[in-house]
Amino acid sequence: MMTIDEKEKQALLAASATLARRKFLGVAGTVMAAAVVAPARAGSLADVPARQVGPSISVASDRSKYVHLKRVTEATPGKLNVDPGLAINSKTPLDKLVGSITPSDMHYERSHSGSPDLDPDRHQLLIHGMTRKELVFSMDELRAMPCVSRLYFMECSGNGWENWKNADPELTVQDTHGLVSMHEWTGVRLAYLMELVGAERNSTWMLAEGGDAAGVARSIPLTAEILDETLVAYAQNGEPLRPAHGFPIRLLVPGMEGNLSIKWLRRLKFGNEPFMTRWETARYTQLLPNGKARQFQLYQEVNSVITSPSGKMRIRPGYNRISGLAWSGRGKIVNVEISTDGGVNWRQAQINAPVLHKAQVRFHQDWTWDGRPTRIVSRSTDDKGHVQPDRESLIATMGENALFHYNGQQTWAIDADGRVTNVLS
Repeated sequence: MMTIDEKEKQALLAASATLARRKFLGVAGTVMAAAVVAPARAGSLADVPARQVGPSISVASDRSKYVHLKRVTEATPGKLNVDPGLAINSKTPLDKLVGSITPSDMHYERSHSGSPDLDPDRHQLLIHGMTRKELVFSMDELRAMPCVSRLYFMECSGNGWENWKNADPELTVQDTHGLVSMHEWTGVRLAYLMELVGAERNSTWMLAEGGDAAGVARSIPLTAEILDETLVAYAQNGEPLRPAHGFPIRLLVPGMEGNLSIKWLRRLKFGNEPFMTRWETARYTQLLPNGKARQFQLYQEVNSVITSPSGKMRIRPGYNRISGLAWSGRGKIVNVEISTDGGVNWRQAQINAPVLHKAQVRFHQDWTWDGRPTRIVSRSTDDKGHVQPDRESLIATMGENALFHYNGQQTWAIDADGRVTNVLS
């Protein structure tokens, strides 16, 4: 029986990639003729896997035993794979996911006092402050209101913090960028609830408070953008929120640092100035080079990362498919570029649809690696004209003592054996 050797396999992969790029029939026909060689030389029907009997219908579908997805726990920047009882977060396995939507159970997790599982029949939302009416809503009342469903990414402000000062070559993309996820969110618009309570026109700030033991609470400026987009969400990816992600309700403030999207939401209070909670003084401030700390650095800036090939993977010379994710808290991604020579030359990547406002997109590019050591890196641009900075430019602005909002270009080094490692640039 004849089999396909490695050189033929690489040729077929390259032919398949070429076919995807061709828009006219003449060339496509030639490539297709080459591509159909593979099945003809693969053997007979005897080589096709046999039919198998499976288990009976179940009440919930599990993943295949051959699929291994799990988050990685972290205690402090770079201190990974710790006991869950010591962890402050767990990170999404970006290197093992496809498309742009994150499964609900793989959404990154960040909490300050564990994840309470609150009784939705007892949970209520108080809305008060500078309002004509102070109202308390039950979950049944919230679910009975007009709802919307929207696709948005969510990102922890600490995403990428491992690379502020150094680059551990043992880190994967899950380790460096796993504090970002993308979902369909369903809930009630904040603007609708503000109308019900009669929020006063000079209410320019809102306090959002959670029902966890830590009492996480944040002051949120009521800009036109936030008023238009913010949701009180009770569902994620077509199912009720999971306890780790705020069940039964959470705030969702698209494009802003994830800690503003308060989980286990129990109170909204309107006022005309920031409420200055400990979460915006002792925490979630950014230390600047001059020693001062910046407050209310809320937007998650334009960002991207190559997820394959990425840290601790290994590739072979010949055809390879580069893939990754891009996102921006300022708007919609309009362009992604990839460099396969360490940032000397750049080539535009293909972006998969749908391309939405404040949503992650998947990008791809075909690449033939010549086997020589090199570095690969991506950069993205949003519809407001913001371009993802290289690390040197980011550090020149923010210094090395900062911790949050790292959006420098991620570089992966590839050695002569095809091993991929994390480097700074």
